[in-house]
Amino acid sequence: MKATACLRKEYGALLLCLAAFVVIFVLRYMDNLQFQPKSTIIMVAHQSVSTHPHMNRSFCTFQPLSPEDALEENLILDSTAWPETLLPAPIFLEQTSDPAHSTFTILPGRKEGEWHVGDQLQVMIQTSDFQGRPKKSGGDFLLARLHNRKLEAGVVGQVVDHLNGSYSAVFSLLWEGDAQVEVTLVHPGEAISVLNRLNREQPDRIYFKSLFRSGSLSETTLCDVCLRPTQPLCNYTDLRTGEPWFCYKPKNLSCDTRINHYMGGSKQNFLNANDEKLFQRGVNLKVSIRASGPASVTVLPQGQLKVKSSTVTSGPSGYYYQGVWRALGGTTVREFSASAISQCLKGKVVHMYGDSTVRQWFEFLNAALPGLKEFDLHSPKQAGPYMSLDYANNILLTSRFHGPPIRIVVVSTSELRYIANELDGLIGGPNIVVVFGIWAHFGTFPMEIYIRRLQSIRRAVVRLLDRAPGTLVVIRTGNPKNLNLFVSLTNSDWHSLQCNKVLRAMFKGLNVHLIDAWEMTLAHHLPHNLHPPPPIIKNMVNHLLSYICPQ
Repeated sequence: MKATACLRKEYGALLLCLAAFVVIFVLRYMDNLQFQPKSTIIMVAHQSVSTHPHMNRSFCTFQPLSPEDALEENLILDSTAWPETLLPAPIFLEQTSDPAHSTFTILPGRKEGEWHVGDQLQVMIQTSDFQGRPKKSGGDFLLARLHNRKLEAGVVGQVVDHLNGSYSAVFSLLWEGDAQVEVTLVHPGEAISVLNRLNREQPDRIYFKSLFRSGSLSETTLCDVCLRPTQPLCNYTDLRTGEPWFCYKPKNLSCDTRINHYMGGSKQNFLNANDEKLFQRGVNLKVSIRASGPASVTVLPQGQLKVKSSTVTSGPSGYYYQGVWRALGGTTVREFSASAISQCLKGKVVHMYGDSTVRQWFEFLNAALPGLKEFDLHSPKQAGPYMSLDYANNILLTSRFHGPPIRIVVVSTSELRYIANELDGLIGGPNIVVVFGIWAHFGTFPMEIYIRRLQSIRRAVVRLLDRAPGTLVVIRTGNPKNLNLFVSLTNSDWHSLQCNKVLRAMFKGLNVHLIDAWEMTLAHHLPHNLHPPPPIIKNMVNHLLSYICPQ
């Protein structure tokens, strides 16, 4: 009995020591274990869950999708896939499309070469390489526009790739008088292949940083959607939306001491000299293609018969005439004076979410309405959030940036908000207007990241419209920009166009309205810019107001 009692005491003492050791160990390493719900440490990379072959070549990793979302992702990727070029690697400039050797030809219309309002004008484009040899494969990124500078008229042409080096551009003839054809090579197909590869293999060529601080200690580390698994990561994946975001863990601070977010910069020399030649201004980057014959037609009044092309089945979303945007289909776009804007927005709350191209609308309304006064929230310039109030007319406007990735100035982590979460916080109703646009900060990433962001926003939009069907939701698409080498490699027009295709597919069939900023910028005579100039913004805001206050 004594031996048994001693044995129990020894075991009890041993267990007590073991328990004490466990408590000390947990307390000592609690900071590193990161039990806090806001963030966790990842010691190894997540397993990739995408079933699409392109995604598996990237080191980006994600949470699993539902079967429905995964199927939708693959269908969208397949439907928006760009034609592959047939040139074997390495690619040399001389083998690629040269706008100086390429031409376009206006095809005959009616008998005796007449064209009338309501007809469709068809243009055939033949690309050739730098040695003047006709190309045999497709994949070039071409833009087409029909315009009359005197009438301040313009419309975008629908471009069709025949995958053999030739392309068609089809224009709707919408005004009487002269109509000048303009065809532009934005990128040769070989440059598109380079952009695709960069987005899969080097999505971190634009990088972000965060400052971590606790007391007198501070550290700065790299952050991104996609971080190479070279060291432990702090996981800031949003618990509600599943939006991924990571930072390398500071050496001496916990993940919960992160206080801000900002763009760190861009990596250098991520493109070899041979590939860099594919992005030369004045050579093959947004360069006009000449006409092999006449470059313009004279459009006569509408005839009894309309000449239509069998090449395209869809038309433009609208056109400019006398500098005013006229939408084709949907709502009639009206022009609004300052007093008409105040009357339209009276009693309304307008919430704007997205990037700086959406903030332009907020700024336009602030400047246009004398009674609308911006409330100083002491927010960083460019970052926001912003709020303006017209007390007399009971108008409230807010503007907030979308969640990361964001390439702007220093932003407090407390102000990093995902659009889906913001929408879930709205009551909604007939006096609530929601506007969002999200595209310009995703240009370095695989398209899967953009698709998943839109899926989470769409779910929030559906929830909002279910609980408040009278809520008006308006979405801004991306627009073409002024391109140089850096912009082409980090925020190309090609990627913006692909984002627009995804956006349309994602919100098709929902009770939302799209403002086609792509065509509204491309059809206008003013130069392309990430932030379109005031005449274009005015037309966009008129379009928005026409949705809010239809005739």
